Amino acid sequence: MSPSAAPTLSELRERVQQMQGRPAAQPVATHPALSGLLQLQAGSTYSVDSMSLAVALMAGPSADGAWCGVVGTAELGLEAAAAAGVELRRTILVPDPGDAWLEVTAALIDVLGVVVLRAPSFVAAKDVSRISARLRQRGGILVAYGDWPRSEARLSMRDVEWVGVGRGHGHLQARRVTVEVQRGTAPARRGRLWLPDASQVIRRVEDTPSPSRLRSVS
Repeated sequence: MSPSAAPTLSELRERVQQMQGRPAAQPVATHPALSGLLQLQAGSTYSVDSMSLAVALMAGPSADGAWCGVVGTAELGLEAAAAAGVELRRTILVPDPGDAWLEVTAALIDVLGVVVLRAPSFVAAKDVSRISARLRQRGGILVAYGDWPRSEARLSMRDVEWVGVGRGHGHLQARRVTVEVQRGTAPARRGRLWLPDASQVIRRVEDTPSPSRLRSVS
């Protein structure tokens, strides 16, 4: 860690603790669109192959009151995240932590419920162990955007279908995808989701949206 990084991390810890205090151990809310596919567990790591899936994993805990952080990427679409249920006032963005990505991630795990990390192309085994121990101790969740060893589950998108584009004209309005959840050697679970639908809501394809659900994931 560079000499200038230590004061910055200390200030970050102090600022977040002043805003929310240390997160209490509690059941982890999961977005209802993922019902039957995945139940988030405190102290675990999940890997995803797209920021859209990372947002879906953030949305349940965020709507339930958890603070979230996004580290190492500027790909988060704030409007789409808010429509999905992510509370932006309780979300901390660190798009470019540089070489201090591990220290920043560990610091955020200390005080936030969910941390999304754009994982480096290579992560040392000792760093994975350090993060895993931190998550178990704090009861947090790490969502790794990219490959991450020893993930509790890996989520990926298949059979992507955009809606709203005609023959050379129109606007992209919605996206249907198959979400595949692979946990260890167990058979993969799959579900068809709007990610998002025309109202920017994440939901199961077979579900009918109602006005009360357009911006709610509780």
